[in-house]
Amino acid sequence: MPSSSSPNRKTKNTGAGLRAVALAAAAACLAVTLTGCGGADTTQPSAARAHPATTSTTRAAPAARFGTVDCREVKCIALTFDAGPSENSARLLDILKEKQVPATFFLLGARHIEKYPELVRRMAAEGHEVASHTWDHRILTRIAPDEIREELRRPNAEIERLTGRRPTLMRPPQGRTNETVHEISRELGLAEVLWTVTAKDYETTDSALIRRRVLAQADRDGIILLHDIYDGTVPAVPGIIDALKARGYVFVTVPQLLAPGAAQPGRVYR
Repeated sequence: MPSSSSPNRKTKNTGAGLRAVALAAAAACLAVTLTGCGGADTTQPSAARAHPATTSTTRAAPAARFGTVDCREVKCIALTFDAGPSENSARLLDILKEKQVPATFFLLGARHIEKYPELVRRMAAEGHEVASHTWDHRILTRIAPDEIREELRRPNAEIERLTGRRPTLMRPPQGRTNETVHEISRELGLAEVLWTVTAKDYETTDSALIRRRVLAQADRDGIILLHDIYDGTVPAVPGIIDALKARGYVFVTVPQLLAPGAAQPGRVYR
């Protein structure tokens, strides 16, 4: 399954091998393709909106970069990208800017944030939500608590150094999570974000197929999972945006989707 689940790509030439790994993971998680592979109680965006946060441990969603949005009144959907930045991210940012669409980027540290720091800065400067997908895409449910903590701490520190803003959201690799992950996420001020729509773009370079898969699953308050590391994904994005706008959807970041609520550290949203 997974996408957030897709293993990170060290170089373009290793894509085929990583795709094979991702497909193996997909088979193991087939029954939960839309929700992530970890068992967890999840909070839907509508439930988050019904309980605006008032504590000092949460941060309200910022004003939308591309206009004020109230997802209680309009049909919202969130576009999210995992495992970047990559050599495809600049083109993706150009498309999002042209279409006036904000997105949420769950970034990897090793070989991604490290390699493309200027793209991390650009994502934040252009109004996108910059979040964590761990440092090295290790499956958090398979490692010790101290290792989980380090996988989450390192990208937070780098993103804050580059953008001036510490992430409040993270997406666990392959959507795999458990009570230990929740507890450490709470300690680090992070909420976990899964997804409701996946194009399985780790298994195809067919942009038309990626577009059809997203459109077939899209619904109000949906969270779309894509990966800009794969060659077929970015070319599919303009068609996805245009088709969903024609259906009356408004694109928002994940924090905007939850507003006037805010993501609570240690909780899981889908």
